[in-house]
Amino acid sequence: MAPSDTDPIIKSILITQPQPETGKNIYEEFAKKYKLKIDFRPFIHIEPMAPRDIRRQKINFNEYSAIIFNSRNAVDYFFALVSEMKLEMSIETKYFSINEGVSNYVQKYIVPRKRKMFFGKSTEADFLTLFNKKHNTEKFLFPCSDIRKATIPNHFANLGYSFTECVIYNTVSSDLSDLSDVFYDVLVFFSPADIKSLFDNFPHFVQNNTRIAGFGSSTHIAIAEHNLVLDIVAPALGITSMLGALEVCLSKVNGK
Repeated sequence: MAPSDTDPIIKSILITQPQPETGKNIYEEFAKKYKLKIDFRPFIHIEPMAPRDIRRQKINFNEYSAIIFNSRNAVDYFFALVSEMKLEMSIETKYFSINEGVSNYVQKYIVPRKRKMFFGKSTEADFLTLFNKKHNTEKFLFPCSDIRKATIPNHFANLGYSFTECVIYNTVSSDLSDLSDVFYDVLVFFSPADIKSLFDNFPHFVQNNTRIAGFGSSTHIAIAEHNLVLDIVAPALGITSMLGALEVCLSKVNGK
């Protein structure tokens, strides 16, 4: 829901993500333009699984001919486990990455070989086309978080390929108790886990005049399920980023 012209101006925003590195803060000029206080605070953090947790799942990495990575986190925690478990991945193992950036990141841990590295061009849907009527003899392993979209597992179930999920890290709510008496005009969320963390920390949270911004359809659903009003939506028609959505809102509410 877009804010009305009579809404009070916005002076402070909390981004529920880590502080960007120096020189990479896309919100810096935005904050100066509108004279905003913008703070960054991750609402969630990652806890990696130990080798014993993998053994409880009865999974042996070396039994799989192809590994699927959908994030750099998955790459890091997978190869950390490989090292801790004193395993050596076969040089014949194939690696399928969600995009070229993740594929290049895999090369931090292995020597790339021709015909062993595959990646999607842009979207998740594009990535999944890599498997249509191809690679059907592979035995796939999907190392992932305990919180993940069902798109990849569902696609492989429909194809009927040999496919196994392995949870290698958990997404956990962070301790936000120091924010109990802090107010922000806008709270910006990027995942359902962020919303879960909000209510894990503040089970009696009431939105009142706080504007809620959400990125992505799954985040929008989580916001609605917790009976919050979604004021700032991204992506939306003509808006591809959260910064763009905030810009539209601020230009209307703060009058610039």
